[in-house]
Amino acid sequence: MSRSPATQGPVLRERPLSPHLTVYRWPITMTMSILHRITGGALYVGTLLVAWWLAAAATSESYFTFVDGIVHSWFGLLVLFGFTWAMFHHLLGGIRHFIWDTGAGLEKHTASKLGWATIIGSVLLTLAVWAVYFAIG
Repeated sequence: MSRSPATQGPVLRERPLSPHLTVYRWPITMTMSILHRITGGALYVGTLLVAWWLAAAATSESYFTFVDGIVHSWFGLLVLFGFTWAMFHHLLGGIRHFIWDTGAGLEKHTASKLGWATIIGSVLLTLAVWAVYFAIG
């Protein structure tokens, strides 16, 4: 504790806690903003992987077989699943921002509903795409 006269006296108050991850509850709009930025970055990596797969298809059959084996492994499918979710989440987040750009949906409760709709919509669309993928084979 400080020895300053300002901290001495009959009323000694505790210092306020700084808002950090264990104290502060993140609003859905803040979480969606962070996820929108993260998914934007993830789309760069995923696009590089898709470009690698396409470049392999354009080179030789043996190289394409190698890359296609990686893409169709359990890890490759997991990465593609995450890439699909990132695309839909980023797309719906962009639509949410477009709605805000028109001046609509800026009220706190409406913005929160749009945030939850982004999460639910991106998960449902991802599951639908992958259900179709596994149904077609």
